[in-house]
Amino acid sequence: MNMSATAFSNGGVKTVGSLVVKPPEHPTYDLKGVIQLALSEDAGDRGDVTCQATIPVEMEVEAHFLAKEDGIAAGIALAEMVFHEVDPSLKVEWSKKDGDSIQKGLQFGKVNGKAHSIVIAERVVLNFMQRMSGIATLTKAMADAANPAYILETRKTAPGLRLVDKWAVLIGGGRNHRLGLFDMVLIKDNHISTAGGVTKALKAVDLYLESSNLQMGVEIETRTLEEVNEVLDYASRSKTSLTRIMLDNMVVPLPDGDVDVSMLKEAVDLIGGRFETEASGNVTLETVHKIGQTGVTYISSGALTHSVKALDISLKIDTELALEVSRRTKRA
Repeated sequence: MNMSATAFSNGGVKTVGSLVVKPPEHPTYDLKGVIQLALSEDAGDRGDVTCQATIPVEMEVEAHFLAKEDGIAAGIALAEMVFHEVDPSLKVEWSKKDGDSIQKGLQFGKVNGKAHSIVIAERVVLNFMQRMSGIATLTKAMADAANPAYILETRKTAPGLRLVDKWAVLIGGGRNHRLGLFDMVLIKDNHISTAGGVTKALKAVDLYLESSNLQMGVEIETRTLEEVNEVLDYASRSKTSLTRIMLDNMVVPLPDGDVDVSMLKEAVDLIGGRFETEASGNVTLETVHKIGQTGVTYISSGALTHSVKALDISLKIDTELALEVSRRTKRA
């Protein structure tokens, strides 16, 4: 079944594909350039010498995508972009779409066309899909457990893959934090220390945004209840652009592996809905549910993208033999 959707463009890429969740919009990110770089580091200055030696240029085949473990599929639309970049004549079809569950042993897509082109694209396609599916799988589990809070990633992404990593978070049911340093003011500990304190940092940001005629979200990191109160005191006395308060490391690990969220809950109650709140620090799949019950608006987790466990997916021309080997190795 072909799940093709409408054509779209982002970062120089235009293709017809299985677009279900759009990538985040970024003013300078070149998604096509990232794809070309990935293909170029494989091809080098000579191309695929093994293909040139073993595969006739005009031979056509059909290859199938095979899930080697359970998870959430992500990178399907991006895979189509890669195939299109290698060879626009390749035909790709899917029985699943980005964000769908896939099960170990499932064949969920196929590509038809020149064997040479398919094999050249194979590893780049899988590198993107496996990484994105791993991120989406963990994000889905975290987002479900965090409810009613929303789960966010951070800027702890693979260099050069920021948009791809954050796209996978959206596919997994999370929400995006800021894309970079340009689209949100986030006053962190080093800014506060350099500015001379919470109040001075907030005042400086408000003056900067007003003088620059800029409107954007403003978040400040707080580490103690005293800092939360200082932020609230400033906001009660001054017109401010502040939109969100980060409550950093207010989730305290306990010796038995549990966490104490009483400080976080007290901070959320102090803020009382006047600003969005974001919990950060000591967020894991085991702790996120308890954190989400405190009334916090968002929970951010660097682990979604900085500690990615890739989801095992393969692309095989001889599917029957691939399944036989997978059963032998207990990978499908």
